[in-house]
Amino acid sequence: MDLGLFTFGSRLATIVGDAVRAEDEGFAMFTMANIAGHDAIGAMTVAGTRTSRIRLATGVVPTFPRHPTAMAQQALTAQAASGGRFTLGIGLSHKVTIEGGYGLSFDRPAVHMREYLSVLMPLLHLEPVQFDGERYHVRATLRTHDTTPVRCLIAAMAPVMLNLAGSMADGTILWMTGGRAVGEHIVPRITRAAAAAGRPAPEVVCMLPIALTSDPVEARAKAAGQFENYGRLPSYRAMLDKEGVEGPGDVAIVGDEATLRAELGHLRDAGATTFVGGLFDAGDGSAERTRAFLASVLGEYR
Repeated sequence: MDLGLFTFGSRLATIVGDAVRAEDEGFAMFTMANIAGHDAIGAMTVAGTRTSRIRLATGVVPTFPRHPTAMAQQALTAQAASGGRFTLGIGLSHKVTIEGGYGLSFDRPAVHMREYLSVLMPLLHLEPVQFDGERYHVRATLRTHDTTPVRCLIAAMAPVMLNLAGSMADGTILWMTGGRAVGEHIVPRITRAAAAAGRPAPEVVCMLPIALTSDPVEARAKAAGQFENYGRLPSYRAMLDKEGVEGPGDVAIVGDEATLRAELGHLRDAGATTFVGGLFDAGDGSAERTRAFLASVLGEYR
């Protein structure tokens, strides 16, 4: 299992600088979400010109607001800028965001994603598309001569989405999903789907808040407060229920070095191929301590 870092940065210079630092420290992957700040693909494109080794990924970009052809163009640009190190993470987002924020319909999201991938995946592999579905009617060819195919991960938690992630994409990228849900629900379903489709074993990128601390009770309480909104969103709520916990604070990885080592080992044994840590403020400079700890154990989980 590789280790990476997730940025919560709100300034482009901070995001890019964090990617450069993560590469210098030896991390395998650097990710950011596309929420209400800078465009994640754009930021990773800039980071790609400032780094040379680390994988850069979006975790994730919502699909409903962007046509799959436009998404593919952006991803291929990031791939060219990074010399082939970009991974596109996409997801449905949530009904409250798509309908309440964008004013778009969230109707039949699985149909949307299946058709979206039918257009997106060939374009990411530099192949022409001719597709007619319920939602999309596309004739497209992207003429890029300085790039390579882009890997695509889906934020997949529900069974139908895991089937799509395994059979049509390169794997899944998860948030607020603990080791029990990864091992008992995510990995078996996505692995079966990939095998049935004759595709390689899928990637399972697991992103979670993490803090090295001597006061895990206080750290978990802070995580519960900082990330409480995720517990109200149906897709994350379902994963928390599968984990058998009350809220996001309960899946945060917090504690001393022995505890963090054990939790990372649990995720590796559950089938996660990459762990990406979201360093959050648990007090007393915990983010820097946690970062240093993760950098010190990079080779222990492969």
